[in-house]
Amino acid sequence: MTMPSGRPTRRSLLRVSAAVLAGATLLAGSGCSGESADDSTAPARVDMAAELAKPAELTFWTWVDGIDKEVALFEKKYPNIKVNVVNAGQGPAQYTKLRTALKAGTGAPDVVQVEYQYVPTFTITKDLLDLAPYGANDIKDQFVDWTWSQVSRGDKVYAIPQDTGPMGMLYRRDIFEKYKIEVPKTWDEFAEAARKLHAADPKVYLTNFLANDGGFVTGMAWQAGSRPFAVEGDKVSVSLNDPGMKKLTGYWEPLLKEGVISTDPGFTDQFYQGLSSGKYATWLTAAWGPLFLQGTAKNTSGKWAAAPLPQWNAGENVSGNWGGSTSAVTAKTKYPAAAAALAKFLNSDPESTKMLATQQFLFPATKAALNDPAVAGQKPEFYGGQEVNKLFAGISDTVPLDYQFSPFQDYVYTAMGDTLGKAMSQKGDLTPALDAWQKSVTDYATKQGFTVQAG
Repeated sequence: MTMPSGRPTRRSLLRVSAAVLAGATLLAGSGCSGESADDSTAPARVDMAAELAKPAELTFWTWVDGIDKEVALFEKKYPNIKVNVVNAGQGPAQYTKLRTALKAGTGAPDVVQVEYQYVPTFTITKDLLDLAPYGANDIKDQFVDWTWSQVSRGDKVYAIPQDTGPMGMLYRRDIFEKYKIEVPKTWDEFAEAARKLHAADPKVYLTNFLANDGGFVTGMAWQAGSRPFAVEGDKVSVSLNDPGMKKLTGYWEPLLKEGVISTDPGFTDQFYQGLSSGKYATWLTAAWGPLFLQGTAKNTSGKWAAAPLPQWNAGENVSGNWGGSTSAVTAKTKYPAAAAALAKFLNSDPESTKMLATQQFLFPATKAALNDPAVAGQKPEFYGGQEVNKLFAGISDTVPLDYQFSPFQDYVYTAMGDTLGKAMSQKGDLTPALDAWQKSVTDYATKQGFTVQAG
C-alpha cells in the first residue's frame, strides 16, 4: 500500500495538481528535444566496482518519510558513499525547485524522486542521466513489465521504478447487501447498479467520479484503451479525443446527466465525508487507496471489500495506473555511478524494497516484493480479512505496457480541468469538451516548438 493513513503530505504524490511546473516552458527548438531509442551508439559499460570504491557525497531529494532507513542500508554496503536526504517538497513544490536548480546549473540533487507522468518532462530537456551504462537493464526483469516501459526508451533507462498505483474498486459490502447489488464485473453492470442504487436511495451514489483529477482520469482512460500521446524526439502525436477516450466519456456522460453518479471534488472534506458516511458505495482507486481509506473512514471498518475494476468487455482483465514514482539521476551529477547505484539499490535490493512496502507503505514495483507474504499476505480487519494487497498485486500485471505520457503533462492536466473536467463537474456535453481539450494541448505544444501531429 502506498499511502500512510492520515498523511496529507503523502497524498500530494498521488493526485495531480494543475500547478505542477507552473510557469515552466519546454522549448523543443532550443536544445530540448528528446532522445530517440537509437539516437546514438550505446555508451560503454561503466566499471561500477571501481567507481563505487571512490569517495562520493550525494544529495537525494525525496518526499518519502523515513526513507533514510533504506539509505542507511545503502551506506552500509557502500561505506565510501555518503547520502544527504532532503525533503524539497513534493509534487509541484519539488518540481518547481528542481527546474530552477537545473536551469541555474547549481543546487540540483544527484538523485531525485519523480512521478511516472513527469519522467518525459525531464528527459525531453535532457536533464536525466541514462542509467543503462551503470547496469540498470540488469535489474529490468525484477520489475512489473509496465513500470519499466514508463522509465525506458529502447535500451536507455531514465529512472528506476519505486512504487505504483494499479487501479481497482473498493466497495461497501453492507450497502451492496442491503440493496441486493452484485459486484459489477463489467461497466454495463456497473451502470445498471448505479441506477438501481440511486433509485432505491437518492442520498447514495454508486461512486464519485473525480472529474478534475488528471491522474484518476488518466488511469481510467488507460484501461479504456486511450493512447493520447506518441513521442519521438520533438515530434509529438496528440489524440486526446481518440476512440478510447470517447468510449470513456460516452459511458460516463449519461450517468452524470442522470445524476446517479456524484462529482464531489476529490481529497476535500466533502469527499472524505462521502467515504465515511456511506454516500459513496464504491471508490474507484489505486493500490494505495486501501490504506488511505483506513485512515480516512475509520468508522466504516469491516464494511469494505476490494475487487478489480469492471471491464469493458466480459472476460477481459485490464486495468490502468494512478500514482507511483521513480528514482532518477540528474544528468550533471558529479558522481553518476554512485547516484545510479543508489537509485538501483533503493528500489531493487530485497531488504530495501521490503522496508519500502512495510514501513513506508509504498505499493511495490518489484515482482518479489509484490509476492512477499509480508506484503501480499496481510489480512486487514478493515476489509474483513481479505488479502487486499494480493488482489492489487495481481491487478498490477494487467496494466498495459504501451501507455505514454507527454513531455508537457503539467499543461495537459491543467487544460483538462478547464475543459473536460469542467464539463464533467457541470454534467454537460463531453464531446465538445474533449475537442476543446485536444485543441488547447495541440496549440500549446506547437507554441513550445514541438512538431505536432493531431490524432
